Amino acid sequence: MQQQTLVQQRWNRSLPFADYIVDRWDKARELGFDDGCSIYDSSLVLGDVLVGKNTWIGPFTVLDGSGGLEIGENCSISAGVQIYTHDTVNWATSGGEKQPERASVSIGNRCYIGPNVIISKGITIGDGCVIGANSLVNKDIPDGMKAWGSPARLQGEVPPNGKD
Repeated sequence: MQQQTLVQQRWNRSLPFADYIVDRWDKARELGFDDGCSIYDSSLVLGDVLVGKNTWIGPFTVLDGSGGLEIGENCSISAGVQIYTHDTVNWATSGGEKQPERASVSIGNRCYIGPNVIISKGITIGDGCVIGANSLVNKDIPDGMKAWGSPARLQGEVPPNGKD
């Protein structure tokens, strides 16, 4: 395939087949995301998901907007990130008698969410935050903070303008 050869030569990468056919920026526009956004075809998008300008959403992500999900501008959502706005714990443990629980998730502007992070329903992550790889975020993260771990714990402040 000519597209595969071009991608290999230009960026030295090989992609899942669908990503040669589906344009990431077109998909973002079709989903109603703001200008300059991209999202890989391998991403699962459910419900009401709002994404601000210039946000990159990596491959194999889950964006569950069934309870409302907002992602700010200039964010990087790494490969394998899962963001949930609902859970079915009470539904399952009640034998289907209780309804799934939903709560919105908000991610501020200029955030980096590392690979394979899981964000639970009802969470707010402030502006300018960094969430380390493989973290479980089950508590709110204030503006300008670094957090990682399972569960994620605050690890300090993000240096101003991203400088160390």
